[in-house]
Amino acid sequence: MSRRTDPRLTRVDDSWLSLSNPAGVPVEICAGPDVPVETAAVDELLAVLDTATALRTLADATPGLAREPRIDRVVCTPDLHKGAGIPIGTVVHTTGALLPAAVGNDINCGMRVEATRLTVDQVRPRLDAVERALRHLFFEGGRRIALTPAQREGLLREGLPGLGTKSARNEGIWAHAVPEDKEIPAHAAGWPVDSAEDFRDWITSGGAGGGDGVSYDSVIGSVGGGNHFAELQYVSAVHDGATAYAWGLAPGQVVTMVHSGSLTLGHQAGATGRDLARAAWPKTLPLPANGIVPLLLDHPRKHRYLTAFANAANFAIGNRYFLSLMMRAGLAAATGAEPGARPVYESPHNLLWEGGDGTVVHRKGATPAGGPDEARLYGEPVIVPGSMGAASYLLRGLGSTRSLGSACHGAGRRVPRGAAARGSDAELDAFLREFRVVTPLNHRDPTIAGRRDIIEAWRRDLKQEAPWAYKDVAPVVESLRTAGVAEPVVELRPLLTVKG
Repeated sequence: MSRRTDPRLTRVDDSWLSLSNPAGVPVEICAGPDVPVETAAVDELLAVLDTATALRTLADATPGLAREPRIDRVVCTPDLHKGAGIPIGTVVHTTGALLPAAVGNDINCGMRVEATRLTVDQVRPRLDAVERALRHLFFEGGRRIALTPAQREGLLREGLPGLGTKSARNEGIWAHAVPEDKEIPAHAAGWPVDSAEDFRDWITSGGAGGGDGVSYDSVIGSVGGGNHFAELQYVSAVHDGATAYAWGLAPGQVVTMVHSGSLTLGHQAGATGRDLARAAWPKTLPLPANGIVPLLLDHPRKHRYLTAFANAANFAIGNRYFLSLMMRAGLAAATGAEPGARPVYESPHNLLWEGGDGTVVHRKGATPAGGPDEARLYGEPVIVPGSMGAASYLLRGLGSTRSLGSACHGAGRRVPRGAAARGSDAELDAFLREFRVVTPLNHRDPTIAGRRDIIEAWRRDLKQEAPWAYKDVAPVVESLRTAGVAEPVVELRPLLTVKG
């Protein structure tokens, strides 16, 4: 891909670009000269900015508003790339209105990192056993997540505090939970709300239950598709010794990283938000052409959306917790002992934050990067994974006001999925010879290897997430550093990746 800058973008300095637009909204993109910005993402971003006109039209049709609804600023992170209506890596600051579409369907998609007591030298010789254990846990029914209806509802209403760390049946991956899990370092352990009625079907669902009301859940504990993953990594380099020490990280230490979201519950909540916004839109006005329908902050329909939104966000936190337990279980099965895993941080993206002054910060594929405070003396941990097989980074947030306190949530796609699926077979073969990828299909199984149709479909899916489909993570991280958004703390190298 050419690194030539889109002519609609103006380079401000070595870390920032600006985008002029008819709406007059201040727009900046954090991206150094070595970070490509695709034309399709700029096209989509300009279409998003048409929402400024829609907000002015809505204000004219709604007299007596306490504040004029508007888009105040837009900031894009270095992983900016085309999404489905709103680019991934977009942060939108509004006043007087929220935009359900600016969060998307996978509400509170995010990352969780845990550090273990194991070293890479202990784990590397056992990777065959780790791979077998993880395939069983993730794809062959091994996770056995027993939940009561009260636990399901507690999770949706309160997040991890409502779930607890103990099951009525101490089996499956619950056996790897510890009381300390309740004290997770996180941007938020939950988004408390007073109801979960929109998800009553999931609360009362279950497979083979028993007299104790427990059933085994088939939804939670799913890694999901696309760019979601669970990965076994180790600390390959330390860039900030003091912060690494404070976070309990040392060279050679094995860590786990999971990236997943709210699955079907997020899609339901996202659809609820879009439906409510359309229902609240004045009937005398045509719907916005870009498909992004705002919802005024003082509209009574807002409460139902934000409740469903919080339910999905809470589910996502629980989902990442169970995925981390599955990684613990896989390591324990392969090594013969508990890995002593403890959370480093739980970091969200695909969320909105409503301020007390009528403002809203929407982050789509962007993560909070708060600066040092009493709770986080070294700044908020920022998790930036690279492409499959590449390094990932943990950084410390600096609380940049220019970036709206936001950083990227990954390297960012540079090749669309369709084009990536047509990528080189030779490159994929070379990658698979050097790296372990655990998927639902075991391509080494002789009964599968002979099915050319199945193997070709599997390879097409894998190519969509192959290294060549993503930007190089190093210039992305360097952009965050030079822009004063976040400073690198440790570099993590992968040993094995689980893909759904």
